[in-house]
Amino acid sequence: MTNGNDIQMELQGAVAVVRLNRAAKRNALSDGLVLGLQDVFTRMPDDVRAVVIDGNGEHFCAGLDLSELKERDAAQGLHHSRRWHAALAAIEQGPVPVIAALHGAVVGGGLELASACHIRVADASTFYALPEGSRGIFVGGGGSVRIPKLVGAARMTDMMLTGRVYNAEEGERAGFAQYLVPQGESFAKALELAQRVATNAPLTNYALMHALPRIAEQPADHGFFTEALMSAIAQAAPEAKERVRAFLEGRANKVQKN
Repeated sequence: MTNGNDIQMELQGAVAVVRLNRAAKRNALSDGLVLGLQDVFTRMPDDVRAVVIDGNGEHFCAGLDLSELKERDAAQGLHHSRRWHAALAAIEQGPVPVIAALHGAVVGGGLELASACHIRVADASTFYALPEGSRGIFVGGGGSVRIPKLVGAARMTDMMLTGRVYNAEEGERAGFAQYLVPQGESFAKALELAQRVATNAPLTNYALMHALPRIAEQPADHGFFTEALMSAIAQAAPEAKERVRAFLEGRANKVQKN
C-alpha cells in the first residue's frame, strides 16, 4: 500500500509500517511529505493496533527540505509551522502507539518527527542534531515542546547554540532513544516491539498515549484524579476483565526477569 511517491505504507498483521521514501534527499521533510504523513495517520485502518515509522535508505530523516524554504512573512511562517504541528499531532495523538526505527541522520525536523513518536529504537549509525541555530532559523515542528521532555531544555539549547551532534550511544544515554541496537537492526527491533504492543488491550494503549502525558503535566492532585478516572474506565472494559481473569486462573504468563 502506498500514499503518493514520498510515503510507503504496508500492513503486517495488526502493525502498519510507514516509510519515508525520499532516500535521495536523505528523507528530508518536504511540505508534501508532512501533509502525506498527516493523511496516513488520520486515515489509519481501524484494525491497525501499532505503527512503525522507518526511512528508506541510509537515513531516517535529515530534517526540513531547505530547497523548499522561501521568503515568508511572519503570518505565513506562523501558519506553516501550525501545519507541521497538526501533522505531527496526528502521530502523537492518534489512535495507536507509534514506534520510530532510527538510523543515520535524525536531524532537525527529523528529530521533531521522532520526538512525536511514543517509542524510539536507534541503531549504531544514528546521530542527532539541531542545526537550525546555525542556519538562522528556529524549530517549527513542535520540537521546542517535545524534545526538552526527552532530554531537557539545557541540552537542546546547547545543541542549537553550538551545533553539537550526538552519536547513537550518547543519544541513548541522553534519552533520545529508549533502545539501542547494532547497525541495521532498528527496524527489526521496532517491528518486534510494535507486534508486542499490538497485543495489548487497545484502551490501555490509548490511556498510555493520551492520559499519561497529560497526568505528567498536571498538578499532583489533578493527576491523581485523572489517574483514578482512567483506571476505572480501563478496568471496566470487557477485554481487561478477561485478561485479569486469565491471570487469576493461571492462564496468563507471569512477569519474568530477562
